[in-house]
Amino acid sequence: MGPLHFPKINNVYFLASIATVGGMLFGFDISSMSAIIGTQQYINYFNNPHGIVQGGIGAALAGGSVIGAIIAGPISNRIGRRDAIFFACFWWLLGTALQTSCNGIGMLIAGRFINGICVGITSSQVPVYLAEISKKETRGSIIVIQQWAIEWGIFIMYFVGYGCSFIKTTPTASFRTAWAIQFVPCIILMAGIPFLPRSPRWLAKVGREKEAIQTLANIQAKGNTHHPLVVAEWEEITTILAAEREGPKGWRKFFKGGMWRRTLAGTSVQAWQQLSGANVMTYYVVYIFEMANLTGNTGLISSGIQYAIFIVGTAATFFFIDKTGRRPLLIYGAICMGICMFVVGGMLGRYGTYLPNGLKGNLSVRVQVTGSPAYTVIAFSYILVLVYSLTLAPIAWVYAAEVWSLETRATGMALASVANWLFNFAIGLFIPPGFQNISWKLFIIFGVLCIGAAIQAFFTYPETAGKTLEEIEIMFRKGGPKPWNTKPGDSLLDQKILEMESGGKKEGGIAAGSEEERVEYGEKRV
Repeated sequence: MGPLHFPKINNVYFLASIATVGGMLFGFDISSMSAIIGTQQYINYFNNPHGIVQGGIGAALAGGSVIGAIIAGPISNRIGRRDAIFFACFWWLLGTALQTSCNGIGMLIAGRFINGICVGITSSQVPVYLAEISKKETRGSIIVIQQWAIEWGIFIMYFVGYGCSFIKTTPTASFRTAWAIQFVPCIILMAGIPFLPRSPRWLAKVGREKEAIQTLANIQAKGNTHHPLVVAEWEEITTILAAEREGPKGWRKFFKGGMWRRTLAGTSVQAWQQLSGANVMTYYVVYIFEMANLTGNTGLISSGIQYAIFIVGTAATFFFIDKTGRRPLLIYGAICMGICMFVVGGMLGRYGTYLPNGLKGNLSVRVQVTGSPAYTVIAFSYILVLVYSLTLAPIAWVYAAEVWSLETRATGMALASVANWLFNFAIGLFIPPGFQNISWKLFIIFGVLCIGAAIQAFFTYPETAGKTLEEIEIMFRKGGPKPWNTKPGDSLLDQKILEMESGGKKEGGIAAGSEEERVEYGEKRV
């Protein structure tokens, strides 16, 4: 009996909706702690973890994600983007089982770490998969669905955790029930993956040309392999791939020539997403609202509102990201987030009452404001979340997925994810003791880092919107355009399609041209 063959669904939005359930796993695990860390059941069972201990629990996910991202590139190159996502799900099942059955902090950390391995793989390879199946005009909005899924995961799991906090049947039923629900999105993802086609660019990379052409045609031209868009895009893929294979091998290809610019852009944009300090809000928003004198159920519900803002903001980004481009969102988003950080830090520093023993023994909350300063802290926390959801949160994943070449994309995106998760781990570990030791000054530090992110984006990130993945390579070559002179669109692929439609290209389509001609063309394009 041969292997099962599942019918493939080629609507790109359906593909994105299934693939990005991998992002929902990420969101589930982030907020599986947010609503629970303030509950009495959690505090009693785990003996009131705070400071570096709570930081270790929170950062375990990121630690595992670093490992997942490191192994993601080789796995994705070997078995493909789609199947790498499926492979990641097994780690999630194991990690969730450990969390649900944990008998102490050690087992909880182990479960979150193993869940992180799954998240490291999916967070790096889902954007790669989406980038490689999308049309250039909609690539940004398609990849944004990944971030949107993360935020839905955060939102759903936060209120699941909030609802479960009222379960009193046993001393541990509340958080065990919440963590067990993490099985659900993973099973949905595993059931949907067999219906997804493999990436046509990965198929080209491993020499499965016929299958790659048909898949490209199915996704972009309703199965018509002779459609000008399919012919032109396939020519770009093969010519650039042939030229790349003439270039440096191994790790040298990430730094040789203009490639170092792409490596810098891909890794730094992911690092800045974390260094902006947004995880203060997503991981420890309960602490911030306690600083603003919101406690108990009021604080938990107010925290949940910010996750709803996340969803609305990123949903809005879906409609304009491919029109405004990536640069303005990265630059102005970082500046606005910096301003919000300065305001929150300033309010807490100027009007806060110092609590030497913490709020009700919680040493992560050592300053508290009331009245107008408290309302200001809450308002600018919400504004920061809104700006982040419109800019750095989704755009960092989009931009990092776009800047790599076909030969380097899987491993390159894994490198970018390693940068993201290393700083995620460091900041997740640092925030609770940071609140303990420097309190409101933490927000000032993140504000300065946000301004640094805007400066680097202006000088080193060329615009990638509206260009094919193969054309983006030109932007980073030596002698290429200055980043501040680039703009969305101006794609050469559109010109090629017009030439083909008017009969300007030589006949033969995909098969036309010798290998030498394709290599020469690729070298000119690159």
